[in-house]
Amino acid sequence: MSPSTLWWIACGALVAAELVTGTFYLLMLASGAAAAAVAAWLGAAESAQFIAAAAVGGGAVLAWHRRKNAQASRIPAGANPDVSLDIGQTVHVTLWAGDGSATVKYRGADWQARFIGAGAPQAGSHTIRAIEGSTLLLDR
Repeated sequence: MSPSTLWWIACGALVAAELVTGTFYLLMLASGAAAAAVAAWLGAAESAQFIAAAAVGGGAVLAWHRRKNAQASRIPAGANPDVSLDIGQTVHVTLWAGDGSATVKYRGADWQARFIGAGAPQAGSHTIRAIEGSTLLLDR
């Protein structure tokens, strides 16, 4: 088999492993294998193929990792949907207290809630925007 074919097989194996595990980083490594396959097809030496795989795959992994860290650091943990799956969920408020707080039923339990939206809080459906301790911060 030609080196290009071997690199394409490696690329396919990495994509298949990503589909099984759900690890997005494996797609980045697969892009490196694809770059090495193209380098091999163009007639590059074996060392150049490995350099292409490392540069493209490793560079993509580093870029993705930095991007994810930069996004995570901008959003506080209490408002980050990657940290709390409750962010973005909907709850129904039947009655608001004068201070903008309420008790809501969520996931089978009573939770304290506070309105953080604009204007006066009104009864109805609200979206969880953040969690502060054991208090849900709600918006329309």
